[in-house]
Amino acid sequence: MDDLDDLHDMDHRIVSALRACGSDPRVAGTARALSWAGEHAALWLAAGLAGAAVDRRRRGAWLRGTALTAGAHLASMGVKRIVRRPRPAHVEPLVRTAGRHSFPSSHATSAAAAAVAFGALGARAVPPLAAAVCVSRLVAGVHYPSDVAAGAALGALTARLGARWMTGGALRD
Repeated sequence: MDDLDDLHDMDHRIVSALRACGSDPRVAGTARALSWAGEHAALWLAAGLAGAAVDRRRRGAWLRGTALTAGAHLASMGVKRIVRRPRPAHVEPLVRTAGRHSFPSSHATSAAAAAVAFGALGARAVPPLAAAVCVSRLVAGVHYPSDVAAGAALGALTARLGARWMTGGALRD
């Protein structure tokens, strides 16, 4: 078995195990709620706009972080159209999806972009919530772990590359 076969097998086993966690109604309900909230980056766009409304001093940074998050989400949708990887068919999904393609996870992309962008602005609740949204996609049975990992990497990279623009050059590592 080559490395890609190993990854494919591991992807299937992990999504099967995490989807099994969704047999608990509380876990399933949480996964559904997080998946719904993250649809089309809605949770993160709302969080960015709320940050801009509340933090008037850094309104521009919040709005640019929101734009980076939206841009990352759009980039993931473009990659999906190129890659066209089907969603997991070996598990029953907990949620309906907007599309048939799985790679990368757009939920994970926008979540990671928001975690990096809004985390840089001090929004401490965003990174753990973003991680929960990422895991919800596996529990819901609509993504493979490699979809989520690739989406998170794309989102984090997009936000990190735009960090200086977002903060007007004031971001310090």
